[in-house]
Amino acid sequence: MLCRIRMHGVYDRRLLRFTGLPRAAPALIPNPRRVLMSSSPLIARTVPALRRAVDNLRKRKATIALVPTMGALHDGHVSLVRLAKRRASRVVVSIFVNPTQFAPTEDFGAYPRTWKSDIAKLAAEDVDVVWHPGVAAMYPEGFATRIVPEGPALAGLEDRFRPHFFGGVATVVGKLFTQCRPDVAIFGEKDFQQLRVVTQMAGDLDLGVKVIGSRTVRERDGLAMSSRNVYLSPEERQTAPTLYRAMKESARRIKAGDAIAPAMAGGAEMIKAAGFALDYFEVRHAATLAPVTSRKDGPLRLLVAAKLGSTRLIDNIAV
Repeated sequence: MLCRIRMHGVYDRRLLRFTGLPRAAPALIPNPRRVLMSSSPLIARTVPALRRAVDNLRKRKATIALVPTMGALHDGHVSLVRLAKRRASRVVVSIFVNPTQFAPTEDFGAYPRTWKSDIAKLAAEDVDVVWHPGVAAMYPEGFATRIVPEGPALAGLEDRFRPHFFGGVATVVGKLFTQCRPDVAIFGEKDFQQLRVVTQMAGDLDLGVKVIGSRTVRERDGLAMSSRNVYLSPEERQTAPTLYRAMKESARRIKAGDAIAPAMAGGAEMIKAAGFALDYFEVRHAATLAPVTSRKDGPLRLLVAAKLGSTRLIDNIAV
């Protein structure tokens, strides 16, 4: 058991100022073109409305896949939706920018919000339901419970630089799983430690959800697709693929028989020389995220996080 559920003080009501939704937002909003376009999704904004939508799908003996997102959808998200459609008969996509996984110094307020284009993309993919709650629906007055994950959440990677992050992720994902009651949930491999944390949590808490990882979708030059890529200046965008090239080179050397330490040191120097401020560049056991010293230590995953200007990028590849 590597997750703890903690009761704590009342949730800060001031978070309500972050929601862009009016308090009287309709609970269940069909797309106006639903009668003309069968692919237009149903949009739920309250838990009761979501439950009704999910119950209606279940009445048809549907299996349900959930794709959790924070919006600002790109082709990587679309690939998650397409995998979800292959793994279940109905698809629910959540769009919620979760304030509890952002530190006060991070980009919650600036995080891209592209509602109209998000809905257009999801309609084109024939998504069934979009779960789009406001902060007040997810963390109402008096909210006082959170999940505190351990195990892969304490691997010394993202948690070393963002100690608040996985508690916020685990809590909101736990809520999404109990709200949407999916059979499967699809997460991208780009956030690899997050994928491991959510998988562990779902198993430890017997949530009845199979968590499935989906391969990272990349631009033609190798940069992993991310909603935060829009922060990059044109010059930074030209530099950003260095992360992928450095990972590929270090992975090549390890597979060729080089010792891990010099192979990783060479990649780290390549990243720093390109102008990145490196947080970590490490190779870990792919299943447990434990440190390794040899290629023989098990399936390996190479993970990196670095800042280019004001934009923090993360990525990973298998070795």
